[in-house]
Amino acid sequence: MRTCVVSDIHANLHALEAVLEAIDGEGADELWCLGDLVGYGPRPNECTRIVRERADVCLVGNHDLGVLGRLDLDLFAADAAASARWTGVELAEDARRFLESLRPEGTRAGVALFHASARDAVWEYVMTEDVAAESLVSSPEALTLVGHSHLALEFSLTGPVVRGSLAPEGTELELDGPDRRLLNPGSVGQPRDADPRAAYLVLDLDARRATFRRVPYPVERTQAEIRERGLPESLAARLEHGL
Repeated sequence: MRTCVVSDIHANLHALEAVLEAIDGEGADELWCLGDLVGYGPRPNECTRIVRERADVCLVGNHDLGVLGRLDLDLFAADAAASARWTGVELAEDARRFLESLRPEGTRAGVALFHASARDAVWEYVMTEDVAAESLVSSPEALTLVGHSHLALEFSLTGPVVRGSLAPEGTELELDGPDRRLLNPGSVGQPRDADPRAAYLVLDLDARRATFRRVPYPVERTQAEIRERGLPESLAARLEHGL
């Protein structure tokens, strides 16, 4: 089976459309989404409806839960909380119902899926080898996918040794062998690895291969929409630099 994996869309419609156009050329059998469809960005309803229609599997993320009122917004950074409050007012009933139906973890085709990590599916950031080791040991499957950090990452556990790094555009990994693997596809709507292009992952479970992809999108259009809606300026400015 060949699947494409996306995460952290954050209501960035133009980034999502660019990724889906690229995915249409990948010959994928399925689309998996690791959560955070909304928050930060200006187009929550459109993004939620598209993911509902397109994704075979979808998780809920911490920003989704914040918008739904299931997490205390005092736990979020000020700009994130402001956007969550705005999104909560703007969110249509059908989009709300869809988000309410989702969970932050799951499994599909022998792959463990978490929004954040295997130890804490909602909040924990897997960004270092030490944290990745704990998540890899805690995961029920040899291959684990996470989102949340907005970084395209790959970690492997070989015996007691964990190695990992950022996974830039075009990184290819062979998934055969005894290693346990943890992969993060990066963020569609708000990358933070100094590459502003939208990110996704191609996972070929038959060939046992993973490939990290990036695709450009019209950042200035999303920036304009953020400003038009009166959302925090920092949310527009950071998109230009992928930080």
